[in-house]
Order: sequence, then C-alpha cells, then structure tokens
Amino acid sequence: MTPESPILYDPSTDSMYVTLREGRAVHTAAHDEQDYAVDIGEDGKPVGYDIQFASQHPDVIAEALRMLRQDDARAA
Repeated sequence: MTPESPILYDPSTDSMYVTLREGRAVHTAAHDEQDYAVDIGEDGKPVGYDIQFASQHPDVIAEALRMLRQDDARAA
C-alpha cells in the first residue's frame, strides 16, 4: 500500500470511500438499498467503494476491506 491512505472518511456526512486500486471509473454500480456504490474500472473490476451512512454498514466496510486486502496480496 502507498503511504497515502486508501480510505477516506467524512464524519460530517458519515460517508466513506475505499480506493481498491488505481484506475478510472467508467461505470458505477449502485446498491441503493444498502447505501453504497461500487466504481467499476475499464477492465470491469472494482476500483472503489462509496459508502453512505458508513457507521450503519459495517458489513459493507468489511467487504470493501476484504477486497482491498486481496488486491494488495496480488500486487505483492
């Protein structure tokens, strides 16, 4: 991982963005019922998670962190 954190959290809006890897998002898959969206890259794989009301969705945060760890393991 880079020294810059891949996780950004804004407590004033309770929103979190987890960057999984570098890349430009070309599509966003919204999961409105769970208050999150996944940004999809040009290769069809996720590049980031945008989580609204993050403190209410630890399951979505855990999923995003699992994917982040998998990407880090593949890069190593």
